[in-house]
Amino acid sequence: MVTSLLQTAAPLVLVFAIFYFLIIRPQQQRAKQHREMVENVRRGDTVVTAGGLVGRVAKVKDDGEIMVDLADNVQVRVLKNTLSEVRTKGQDADKS
Repeated sequence: MVTSLLQTAAPLVLVFAIFYFLIIRPQQQRAKQHREMVENVRRGDTVVTAGGLVGRVAKVKDDGEIMVDLADNVQVRVLKNTLSEVRTKGQDADKS
């Protein structure tokens, strides 16, 4: 009886372990990296939003928003969580 219970439960435990290491854990690591990236955005950094807009950070607000310069005299408010990429001042941001 005990061995049949172990034989039944072992595949379920194995499937859960595979899901954890192949799906859940990598997703948690990506979320942590994104959270750190958003927290470390600074004035002067070049950012790419989830909508594909590229601009330079003009001002970082405390309420989860940043002001982004898209062009001369064009500023938009962007939620920090919608950033998909942050390129710091030292990186070669504008390659075009």
